[in-house]
Amino acid sequence: MRQIPVDTSAAMVMVAQPPAPKIANRQTGEIATDRDTGAPLMTVDVMFVMDGNAEILNLTVPKTGISEELSMGTPVALTGVVARPWENEFNGQKRHGISFRAVAVTSLAAAKVN
Repeated sequence: MRQIPVDTSAAMVMVAQPPAPKIANRQTGEIATDRDTGAPLMTVDVMFVMDGNAEILNLTVPKTGISEELSMGTPVALTGVVARPWENEFNGQKRHGISFRAVAVTSLAAAKVN
């Protein structure tokens, strides 16, 4: 699958919604896992601010890549962000979009205190 690297170095990023388990099957409640490592996957919404524009991105992150407590408003650093275009068809209707995945989401709050 095609992956597009995302440069986040010039952006200000903060948590919009804390991490939550990514659900693979809504009927059974099964948690999604990383295909390569088997680690449980989480989703975290972040506010991504760059050049005066703000957007909310929904990131998928392995549970092992999430630093300590990430509450709303916590400034964070993103590691290894990639965008993946997707398309599917359901009941004859095509849908498409871009999903975002990160290797890690790390709190910057502790760094500011020290």
